[in-house]
Amino acid sequence: MDPAIEKARAMRKAMTPPELRLWNCLRRLRVEGRHFRRQTPFRGYFLDFVCHRSRLVIEVDGQMHEHRGEHDRTRDAVLLREGYRTLRFTNAAVRDHIDWVMERIRTELGTGVPHPGSASPRRPSP
Repeated sequence: MDPAIEKARAMRKAMTPPELRLWNCLRRLRVEGRHFRRQTPFRGYFLDFVCHRSRLVIEVDGQMHEHRGEHDRTRDAVLLREGYRTLRFTNAAVRDHIDWVMERIRTELGTGVPHPGSASPRRPSP
């Protein structure tokens, strides 16, 4: 079996609580015609969540991403060249502001146009 597929399966089994919370919300979007996949291998990267039809990637960034800024920027640039937009949310935003996160995702799903400034949406004020 392909090692990337094996790794993706392992990652699906080891999702963080914020990833699981967002996954449960994203799955509900199927009734709106949006199908997300989780922990998907793509161009040498593993995407937390991706809707290929809308060419939208959703990433939930934990503490490890604080030290991976350059890696994440490179990855997002690769995805943008492939026609995919990336939205990044912190664990805290998913945990504490899931309604805002889902509203932001729905807004981006409705645009269908890459917006470089949309790669790092701000977390709402508490």
